[in-house]
Amino acid sequence: MKDNNTYLKTKSSNHYAGIRSAWVEIDHAQLIKNFALINADTPPHLKKLCVVKDQAYGHGAVGVAQAAAAAGYDYLAVETIDEAIELREADISLPILIFGEVSDAEFAACLAYQITCCVNDIDKATRFNDMVEAYAAQHDSSSSADINSINIHIEIDTGMSRWGVRWDNALPVIEHLHEHCPYLNIEGIMSHFAMSDEADKTYANTQHSRFVTVIDAIAKADIQIELVHMSNTGGLLDLPHAHFTMIRSGILHLGVYPSLVCKRIEGLAPVMSVKASIPALRQLREGDRVGYGMHFTATKPMQIAILPIGYGDGYPRVRNEGYVLIHGERCPVVGGNAMDATMVDVSHLPDVAIGDEVILMGGQGEEWIDPRDLVKWKKTVCYEILTGWRSRLPRRYIGDM
Repeated sequence: MKDNNTYLKTKSSNHYAGIRSAWVEIDHAQLIKNFALINADTPPHLKKLCVVKDQAYGHGAVGVAQAAAAAGYDYLAVETIDEAIELREADISLPILIFGEVSDAEFAACLAYQITCCVNDIDKATRFNDMVEAYAAQHDSSSSADINSINIHIEIDTGMSRWGVRWDNALPVIEHLHEHCPYLNIEGIMSHFAMSDEADKTYANTQHSRFVTVIDAIAKADIQIELVHMSNTGGLLDLPHAHFTMIRSGILHLGVYPSLVCKRIEGLAPVMSVKASIPALRQLREGDRVGYGMHFTATKPMQIAILPIGYGDGYPRVRNEGYVLIHGERCPVVGGNAMDATMVDVSHLPDVAIGDEVILMGGQGEEWIDPRDLVKWKKTVCYEILTGWRSRLPRRYIGDM
């Protein structure tokens, strides 16, 4: 359990860790609520996978994984073997899928930690099958590591041209693995939408049709695969005909939508805020310059607040663009922010003081700075905004955990 004054503990013995005056705040109670809202909006027969790669998009992989397990999710997914091992060493017992491709060395770790990976070609499947056979021979039935096979998923490339086996070449690969790799259990088959969250679903439906041709061919070959999944967050919201037997929730449970046009779930709200406290105030005279490159010149006497956060922490590198919230009011960024500092105009706040709370992302009073506001200032996508907050910003958790 953590309260508002408890900071996330680190692996070091430093009792002062996390006291920095700029931080990321995670509302665990809202996260639990978001999972419940998704559950209520999702057909109960579907299995659910929670994506916690890249530290759960900056929110903390272990905490989000624990919340997903408590919410009844069936699977987790990550991108790297280190991310998977971190979850296992935190006593997360849910099945974990590694997206993409793994090397032989990474597959050996999958065996040791009972982690599911994707296997998408015959040569790799043959090597991995031999590795499982050898591993099984080294561990007798009395060992906790004893295994007879390991679950794998096969990814079908239906149009992303990224990971997986091309849809029109998939059946021979699946048949080979089914017939000649007894130590690899094909638990799942998956694909991934390139554009499921836009209003035009033409390409998404093309990808869906390609995936269905593979599923139909597998059925005709009398190959049974338990988990069939294609829907990311956009597909979960907008493409119910592509839910199959399992859906994948990426940023949805974090209260962020993948686009402006996809379906909304009432009550869903962002879990992450980025905050700071004011360490310094400066009085400017007419003609004073602000920041590197002298992008701002005061045209009258004014007061600015210096914030202890900059683009080195993941805030957009801006020039007289964007704003923060102080006392529930918008305070515009002036000049060019630095790696470690951002300057904002507080001339309109008569009672502003050192130590006042600043919202760089999140809500204060009636105002709200959405991740999509930062998207405009950084000229990127929501995913980069969420994952871009650097680790030097301590994470503080509010609500029960």
